[in-house]
Amino acid sequence: MKKVLVALSGGVDSSYSAYLLKKEGYDVVGVYMKLHPNEEYHRKNLENIEKVAKFLDIKYHVLDKTDEFDKMVYTPFVEGYKAGITPNPCAVCNRYMKFGQLELFRRELGADYLATGHYVRCDGKFLYEARDKSKDQSYFLFNVEKEVLKSVIFPLGDMLKEDVKKEAMKIELFQSIAKQKESSEICFVETSYIEVLKEHTPVDMPGEVIDQSGKVVGEHKGYMHYTIGKRKGFRMFRAHEPHYVLEILPHKNQIMVGTREQLQKRRVVLSGLNMFVEEKEFEAAIKIRYRMPKVKCSVKIDSKAALVELEEPVYGLAKGQAGVLYDGERLIGGGWIV
Repeated sequence: MKKVLVALSGGVDSSYSAYLLKKEGYDVVGVYMKLHPNEEYHRKNLENIEKVAKFLDIKYHVLDKTDEFDKMVYTPFVEGYKAGITPNPCAVCNRYMKFGQLELFRRELGADYLATGHYVRCDGKFLYEARDKSKDQSYFLFNVEKEVLKSVIFPLGDMLKEDVKKEAMKIELFQSIAKQKESSEICFVETSYIEVLKEHTPVDMPGEVIDQSGKVVGEHKGYMHYTIGKRKGFRMFRAHEPHYVLEILPHKNQIMVGTREQLQKRRVVLSGLNMFVEEKEFEAAIKIRYRMPKVKCSVKIDSKAALVELEEPVYGLAKGQAGVLYDGERLIGGGWIV
């Protein structure tokens, strides 16, 4: 019997994943990772996990990885905003924690596979978009090491979220879990990212709004309040059309604004590449934000970066976000927008 380590979060997706794998005949072992020091958050999750483990008759482990998470994910998140970029902590967490620390624990346990409740598909070599496109999480998994794919299972990749909930509701124990509110995308952000930043650095620092020529055209409440493409929250002295944040200048505490036309980009440069293909020049499609459609592009890769030329312009290209490359539904790599 093959042993599978299942990452349990206390939510319906991971709980139902464990149920499916047990039903398929796997020797299932659960694992919960504590990634931040919110004990009330963990208590609620572990209550659910305890019930699920008893129902499925499986053992589970609790790993305290708060120090590793702080070093690899949380601190870079805070420092990223201070540096004027828009970080993507979930993609970082997936590489170093969910498919990094848990992969190490899988080997330590001698389990054959690692499974999670992500909506994505995998054939052992590549990741593919989930059947449920509205829940597809492949974008956040672009940075996972290629070697890890040999031993991962995604039980929900071919399912629709509504069917997962419907099937889970047929199991009495899962009903309360299936009804609970979905967790937010960033686990340590309870209200807004600004509230997190306020714990570590001053964020309310009034400053200047400038145009592309450097002329002062307004005022803002502190550069960390803004991301590229934002059009509200700053005051313009005179403006007859909407203005959008084009650039953030942290050292001067300034934001540069312009029109929607000035916001558009036809070229993307990606650094810190994680590629699943060997080719250095190819046609693909790129996604520059999770909730945006893919755009066709041509890609040229050198030793350090990828130059991506877009067939049509994109808006709101933010440094620090992920640029993820696809060939149809197959994820072929990606990097960080610079």
